[in-house]
Amino acid sequence: MTLEEAQTLASNAQAACQALGREIAVGVVDASGQSLLLLRNPSVGPHNLEAARRKAFTALSTKQSTLMLGRQARSQPDTAALQYLPELLLLGGGVPVRRAEAVVGAVGVAGGGGPENDDRCAQSAAQAFAATTATP
Repeated sequence: MTLEEAQTLASNAQAACQALGREIAVGVVDASGQSLLLLRNPSVGPHNLEAARRKAFTALSTKQSTLMLGRQARSQPDTAALQYLPELLLLGGGVPVRRAEAVVGAVGVAGGGGPENDDRCAQSAAQAFAATTATP
């Protein structure tokens, strides 16, 4: 994933949350889990920047949305211990980003008014990325 693609992802996530009347913090990581971009609207609490980064890292690492991962972890005793792994954050708002079938990074959103809103904004950005990078 390029820096330009990360910027587009972040802009799309911000636009999706603005449509819900919310400002956010957003983080984008590459395929190796390294941060490419971290942005926070000044009206959003500073802790949300780290939450966004960790949500993106978690989605990349597990190759699934953090909303679903968190719900799964809370409902199944065998996966409940995931919450204790360093860096993983089992809160909604992290979504893997795919080019074709390959996970090329992830986007994390925090401060959007709850896990469902954060997830909705991240999903919107990831879907827009997939649509614009799909091979014909």
